[in-house]
Amino acid sequence: MAWQGLAAEFLQVPAVTRTYTSACVLTTAAVVWRLVTNFLFFGPLGFSFFFNMLFVFRYCRMLEEGSFRGRTADFVFMFLFGGVLMTLLGLLGSLFFLGQALTVMLVYVWSRRNPRVRVNFFGLLTFQAPFLPWALMGFSLLLGNSILVDLLGIAVGHVYYFLEDVFPNQPGGKRLLLTPSFLQAACTCLSRPSTPRRLTLLHCSPIKCLPTSAWSPAQHSSL
Repeated sequence: MAWQGLAAEFLQVPAVTRTYTSACVLTTAAVVWRLVTNFLFFGPLGFSFFFNMLFVFRYCRMLEEGSFRGRTADFVFMFLFGGVLMTLLGLLGSLFFLGQALTVMLVYVWSRRNPRVRVNFFGLLTFQAPFLPWALMGFSLLLGNSILVDLLGIAVGHVYYFLEDVFPNQPGGKRLLLTPSFLQAACTCLSRPSTPRRLTLLHCSPIKCLPTSAWSPAQHSSL
């Protein structure tokens, strides 16, 4: 009843005042939406955009088909955890477009979970997977971009990796990042049983690597 009374009172306000006030409230409320869409923006079409899309598709897929196979809710929760933490830290550093940071986070988590994989970076350097996020940061520096976004992605990725993979295995440690039950229920419909298969890498990628199961000290990928 109180809400209906407030609505009736608001409708009695003159049209211009009512319209302008409503526009101010709706525009301010839209900030909540921008907190989500900032992770979807990678700048104008160009080399940097396609480079980021390549890494998003590649490493997001390898995580989902690898360590998160059959764990869709946990994978979504990783995105939510990373997104919230990046948003809070990004506000402190005046960073408002965090798509690249999320990409670096995905690369970091994958690299730490596949430490024995050897990566060939643009045919110039070959190193083990944990060095890949740092190579990406160096590449950003060469392109004249700020490395703060890359550092943010590395930092948040490390926090997630430590809380999820390191701390629970320490004496007295336990798993702190528990996926909410409502998220598990919501993601159940997205999960589909599939036959385990080896990861197939894209031939068009400038960076190639071998799955851990296929790697040996005498092997590494090349372009």
